[in-house]
This record gives sequence, structure tokens and C-alpha cells, in this order.
Amino acid sequence: MSWTIAANPLTAGLEAGEATTDRIAWVKLSLVFLPLAAPISDAKVLTGRQRPLTEIAFLFAEIETEQGHSGIGYSYSKRAGGSGQFAHAKEIAHELIGEDPNDIARLWDKLVWAGASVGRSGLSTQAIAAFDIALWDLKAKRARLPLAKLLGAHRDSVRCYNTSGGYLSMPIEEVKDRVSMALENGIGAIKLKVGQPDPNVDLKRIEAVREHIGDVPLAIDANQQWDRTTALRFGRIAEQFNLTWIEEPLDAYDYEGHAALAAELATPIATGEMLTSVDEHYELIRHNSVDFIQPDAPRVGGVTPFLKILALADHRKLQLAPHYCMEIHLHLTAAYGREPWVEHFEWSEAMFNETLEIRNGRMIVPNRPGLGFSLSEQARSWTQEQAEVGKRR
Repeated sequence: MSWTIAANPLTAGLEAGEATTDRIAWVKLSLVFLPLAAPISDAKVLTGRQRPLTEIAFLFAEIETEQGHSGIGYSYSKRAGGSGQFAHAKEIAHELIGEDPNDIARLWDKLVWAGASVGRSGLSTQAIAAFDIALWDLKAKRARLPLAKLLGAHRDSVRCYNTSGGYLSMPIEEVKDRVSMALENGIGAIKLKVGQPDPNVDLKRIEAVREHIGDVPLAIDANQQWDRTTALRFGRIAEQFNLTWIEEPLDAYDYEGHAALAAELATPIATGEMLTSVDEHYELIRHNSVDFIQPDAPRVGGVTPFLKILALADHRKLQLAPHYCMEIHLHLTAAYGREPWVEHFEWSEAMFNETLEIRNGRMIVPNRPGLGFSLSEQARSWTQEQAEVGKRR
């Protein structure tokens, strides 16, 4: 008996070598320091663990292929670490030259193993994030789709809340003015910083903001500065304010403590922003530590590991509210099956030529291909270090 296999028109010619594959030809790295208009403080400053925040370091990666496709991604660091991210990225960037930009998961593994001596989380994966995000941006641009659509969007807009107007360095009247401005500009919810040495001061600030905004959703963020007893007592008192969540009440790695709070309090618990790997987020999920999980794509290593966290979170039916990086997280939250939140900061708007649209409490997913942003001349003027590998087309 003889067998005849019909030719598949989708693969015809591949064996004969007729298909061509694009390759990464050029990578550019930029270390950009974004200055803040005024120093800001959260609970970590008031407890003496950190200095006020005055600038944010951004690591940008720009990638271009032999066929002229391009992508841009970024990572970042607050206070210390930006120069370290740049140095690590500079050491491993050559690993991408000549590679197929489609092989994003394999390239993530290649980059992480290139620097495995310094670990597979933390600063090393935060440096890799800039490359990974740029590759996803490139892939979506090549498909002529917003990244959200490439991933499989559930929605064209995402609920958004503002944090930048609620810092502890601001007197309460300034906070209320900033809150009013945010709501007038279409923001849908407010997050207020807490965690001061005297909890009664925090309670008075929460009460003042709650009275000021009425039924608008309100969350609070203690930035890891409470112990378990303080967090439980404060959480019970704060239940009267109908908070959307209490964020980082305990140390980021206190999985058991967060789980105990989540079990005891009616107010949902949110945390995860300081974790830098899929495994660390898995521990939050495994311990039932969160109601709202808050991964940060640049901190965990980019879109590739972020999607793994989303799969774990969705399996446990968790709510999603990623930390910072609205330009990236808008697309990723739009692709999550459960209605999420995205965090709004106006700080980074000067970095990009494009502005995200906000209306009726929601941030609109842009129709532009990829992530939909490009570096502004202002951002380029803030650049302190650059490095290139390969040859530009």
C-alpha cells in the first residue's frame, strides 16, 4: 500500500528553504532620569527606611530587525538601581543579535541564563524586562495590532485610579485639591498613602478624603510599614470607609501574614508590586495572601513572565491591579478576563510623544500598533548613558 500526503499550502516551500526569517540586527539602550516636580514621601520615608523620591531611572531598549521592524520597551528603578540595570543590560544585549525576534520566550530564557550568576530575579530580570517588552512591542507592531489585541483583549478600556495625588508629603488640603483635579480629568478612583507613625493621623486623612469624594472608590497603601498587629487593628477600624483595598499592609514577603489579614478583614488585601519573579507571586497565590494581585511587568522581567502570573491569578479567580507603568499595563490588564484596575501617574507623560486618553473613570486602550508610545525629545534630553550593539538597518 502506498501513501500520498497532500501538500499543505500554509507550509509549502518551507522544506525547500523558500521562507525567510527576520533577525535582530541592532539594539540600543538608554538610561534616562525623569526628575519629579517636587520630592515625595510615603511611609517608607517617614519610618526612616528611604529618602524622599526625587527622580525615576528608566532603562529603555530599542530593537530593530534586518527587515526594518522595531520595538521599544522599558524598565525602571526608584532611588537606587537604574545604573545597575543599565550595566547588566549592556553586558547581555549582544545575546540578541542575529536572533529571531519571534522567539520571545526562548530569548527570555537565553538572557536570564546569560546572567544567571547574579540570579534569576531582582535586578537581572528587571534589566531583561526592557528587552522582553520591546520584543512584544515589535511583534504587535509587525501584526499591526495594539498589544492588547495581539494578546486577546477582553475590553477596549480599563478602570483607572490615581496615586500621585495622595502622598504623605502633601498636606491634606493639597491632597483634596489633587483628588478633585484627578476626578475632573476622568479618573475613576483614588489611592491614598498611609502608614504614618501615628495611625490616628492616617485615619483622619482617610476620613477627610472619603467625605470629599463621596462614594468614589478609595484604596489605601501602607507601603509595607505595618506589623501584623497594627495592620489587623487598623484594617478593622478602616472597614467603616468601604475601601476598595488595603495595599501592602505588611512586608512584601510575609505571605502568611497577608493571608491572615485576608481571612480576617472584610476589606480586600492587595500586594505583589515589589516581587520580582513568577515564583514569588505563586507564593502569594498559594498562601491565599491576596484578593488583588499587583504584579509589575518591568519588575518581574517583562510581558513573558507577567502572562504566566496572569494565568495563575485567573485560575484562582483573583482581581488584578498592576503597579505603575500604565503605558504597558493598560494592554496587559485589557487582556485579563476579570475586570481589572490600572494605576495612573502623570509623572511619565513628558517621556512620550503620545498621551493616554481617560474618560468616565476608564483608560482607553490606544488603537496604535504595539504599545503605542515613542520617546519624546524631552526624554532624550534627560538621557545620561547610551549603548548600542549590532548595526542599524
